[in-house]
Amino acid sequence: MSNVKKRKRRTRNLVLLSVSVGIIVMGIWFSGTNAYKFMKGYLLFKTGDANTIMTSTATPELKDTQKKKAELYPDRPKIGDMMGSLSIPKIDANLPIYHGTDEDELEKGVGHFAGSVLPGERDNSVLSGHRDTVFRKLGDVGKGDLLEVTTEAGTFTYKVRKVRIVDADDRTVIVPTPRPTLTVSTCYPFDYIGDAPERYILVADLIGSKE
Repeated sequence: MSNVKKRKRRTRNLVLLSVSVGIIVMGIWFSGTNAYKFMKGYLLFKTGDANTIMTSTATPELKDTQKKKAELYPDRPKIGDMMGSLSIPKIDANLPIYHGTDEDELEKGVGHFAGSVLPGERDNSVLSGHRDTVFRKLGDVGKGDLLEVTTEAGTFTYKVRKVRIVDADDRTVIVPTPRPTLTVSTCYPFDYIGDAPERYILVADLIGSKE
């Protein structure tokens, strides 16, 4: 066999090997990251029953989280619903909380970001409000101060762990957290005229609850 034919064969074998390795790697990645979502979406499309899928395929930890959520809030609020109140003893404030953060909700009180968990649940519950209405004095609240949220599930007391000032488009405000957390956000600086370029953030940990 000529050297040219040998080189062509080696090149073809190398290409086939590379393609095979690529397929294996993609398969491992897919099974590790997207297989569950794909299966859930497909079965939901075929059966229309997400609860059955979640129950049959969820890990024990996920099932426990779902059970706790169901126990706290058997009925989830809808956008626009008044879902509770936020009390801030430091500034003697007691403010209504509405589910959603559109202008309709923020005009009436504090808005609860619908993509976050409800107060008292494990993970990050995010509240927002206007600096020139409900949160005029929020700048006086800092590390160590208490925030109390009352909903149909009870009263949840949080202690401010950290104060952050971030850019207006900083999405780390709504990142998931491993423990029950309350994040309260408003525009900053407080005396800014027009659309403020930054956000004043209080990050608080759950330290107690009562029904």
